[in-house]
Amino acid sequence: MRLFTSIDLSVETREQITSLLATLRPTAKLNWSPPENLHITTKFIGEFPENRLAELNSALAAMAARAPFDITISGLGWFPNPHQPRSFWAGIHASEGLPELAKATDLALQPLGIARESKPYSPHLTLARVRSPGVELHVLRGAIAQLPTVEFGRFAVSGFHLYLSELSSTGSRYTKLAEFPFQL
Repeated sequence: MRLFTSIDLSVETREQITSLLATLRPTAKLNWSPPENLHITTKFIGEFPENRLAELNSALAAMAARAPFDITISGLGWFPNPHQPRSFWAGIHASEGLPELAKATDLALQPLGIARESKPYSPHLTLARVRSPGVELHVLRGAIAQLPTVEFGRFAVSGFHLYLSELSSTGSRYTKLAEFPFQL
């Protein structure tokens, strides 16, 4: 099973991002994220044995004792840089609650044999992937410059989720396997 943990967007924020994608999608031939797939990854787990899923859920549930925090989605950018982009993203701004959740997840899953992250946590919302080098982006860049705002919403986070990721020739399909509400 290919798994990851994430935070879901609020309904209002998802609607804002869906509207943004509808505006920008016609401007460039990118691999655009379907709105239903949008999420904020806190830990990519990767392949994990299905027969150990209960063990994984127990480890995640044990770390749910934390305070809610807010996330703001604003700004747009490119990874690794605007000159040779591989992905187009919206920025994630949050209190220390978000990086603390990512770090706690990393630590909680290490005893299960899941490798810790080697890079610092860099939260973002992947809007599109650039699959073809040299794809023309000037129309997209112009459309971004014309946007009335790059603020896409603020919402309270009161838990996180475990997702299954299934890859196919038509893209990824995500299935929510478990929910872990924050409890103090």
